[in-house]
Amino acid sequence: MEVQKSIDELGFKTIFPIQAQAIMPLLEGKDVIGQAQTGTGKTAAFGVPMVERLDPQVRKVQGLILCPTRELALQVANNLHQFSKYRKLRVLPVYGGTSIERQIRELQNGAQIVVGTPGRIIDLLERRILNLAAVKVVVLDEADRMLDMGFIDDIEFILRKVPTDRQTSLFSATMDKKVMSIANRYMKNPVKILVSKDEIALTQMKQLYTVVNQNGKFETLCKILHGDHVDKVIVFCRTRRDTSRVSDQLERKGYRVQALHAGFTQSQRDRAISDFRSGRLNLLIATDVAARGLDIQGITHIVNYDVPADPLVYFHRIGRTARKGDDGTAITLVSYGEMSNFNNIKTLTKTKIEEIASQKNSDSPIVSFY
Repeated sequence: MEVQKSIDELGFKTIFPIQAQAIMPLLEGKDVIGQAQTGTGKTAAFGVPMVERLDPQVRKVQGLILCPTRELALQVANNLHQFSKYRKLRVLPVYGGTSIERQIRELQNGAQIVVGTPGRIIDLLERRILNLAAVKVVVLDEADRMLDMGFIDDIEFILRKVPTDRQTSLFSATMDKKVMSIANRYMKNPVKILVSKDEIALTQMKQLYTVVNQNGKFETLCKILHGDHVDKVIVFCRTRRDTSRVSDQLERKGYRVQALHAGFTQSQRDRAISDFRSGRLNLLIATDVAARGLDIQGITHIVNYDVPADPLVYFHRIGRTARKGDDGTAITLVSYGEMSNFNNIKTLTKTKIEEIASQKNSDSPIVSFY
């Protein structure tokens, strides 16, 4: 099939659990609830069946994907564009913070799949530019995050605008009452696919940790960065202040580095991500604002400078590496005061998190066996 040809060209090496379980029921037209983190291949899980089921001859919006953020909308739209290369379906990302006129022109030119944030989709609906009467397939991507961001009313408004006989799928990292409430109201006998926590894209990933004094973390980080094959790295810090401080210290040591946190404007954020993606930077120091929805190929290492208090944040962070079957390494710096939080993380995964020595009095790389 044409979709398979596109997938082969993309070089997918491994089929992920969420894909193995979701693709067939979606191809059969069933509603699906999938519990899966970012980085588990869920975009292909819902994108491939959508592209297969839509009609390239119908120049109307037939597929609708709701995403929480601009970055995720762009990423998902790019993937759908690649999946539909030979089906010749027109994919359009729509989001706020940029010119609406271009998006209006693309809709008028016959976009068939719209991937967007709820606010901009409602804006286009209220302008009577976006018509959802021909929609066959709806996807709610990262539903829990959209609900946490206060989009519940927007989502319900949009779902009331699509035909009742459409297919609906919902993907979420967590399945709390808010998510299940949406599912119960707007889905028909959904197939439930729950990917266990130990399958969160960790099979290609080496997970390591080292116990260090809080004051020794920066020195330890520098030793890690001197290791072999440490090429493209995201370092996660808990606060904006720590992010800026660590970034400044590394810049003074000559690293090509950029901080990234919620205090950045959208244009500053876009520039930082673009520079990191292109290789102009090889080191990003980020708060958890970058932990979800950031899809950049070739990240070799994730360093948790601070242990997250929420264990699930750990999986969101390390999901930035080992994507689409690539290898990756996650290293966590654990201070003595963070041992309790780190033990909570270890109980959530059956994959081994291996301890490495801190080599306090050595100038050699801390991860010398890479």
